[in-house]
Amino acid sequence: MVPINSTHSNPQDTRLLDALAAANSSTRLAAALAVGTHPEPGFVDALVARCAIEPDFFVRDMLTWALTRLPAQITVPKLRAELRSERAQARSQALHTLSKIGDPSAWSAITRSLLHDADDEVARSAWRAAVVLVPEGEREGLAAELAAQFGRGDREVRLSLSRALVALGDVVEPVLRTAMASHDPTVRVHASATERLLRDPDAGFDIAVDEARRVLALGPDREERTAC
Repeated sequence: MVPINSTHSNPQDTRLLDALAAANSSTRLAAALAVGTHPEPGFVDALVARCAIEPDFFVRDMLTWALTRLPAQITVPKLRAELRSERAQARSQALHTLSKIGDPSAWSAITRSLLHDADDEVARSAWRAAVVLVPEGEREGLAAELAAQFGRGDREVRLSLSRALVALGDVVEPVLRTAMASHDPTVRVHASATERLLRDPDAGFDIAVDEARRVLALGPDREERTAC
């Protein structure tokens, strides 16, 4: 359980801290909601620490919401410190929360190692946070880092990468063209599907992948003749 310090001499605060570590997920959810409804800076350490180990998705989401209710100058330094944690969930949830807070000062903490993290959930969170926080002048560089990972992981990982690139807009077109000419067919298919989503954001990812595979199998010239 998170240690209770002098900041939490109020019995109600003590009960909320205990509830954040309760065995029942509904109790933890209610506690996180209560903390966010009446945000107090003294809870920030407990919230951040709980994010690193909370097993329930809905509770984690409520913890993030509670953190967004606190001043960024208090939460952002704590979350940045979590990005150096050896625990993958601590890194992933801190990135997710930073993306929700949206403070530009957090951009410098989105390192190349996080964007290429060996843990897929951490990398996906880093991609989402990066496209929210990236300054205008660094979008091309971010696009290149993301495009270097075409073909990574399963469907969900690839979808996350495509969505992140699409969110950057037209700046990604040069890296898409390069990837679409790759010798690796997996990279070509993923890049082509992403290019389709860039042109038509409402297109389904699976349909875009299927179309990209068909073009790869037929070759662009035969695809044109088939379309006619």
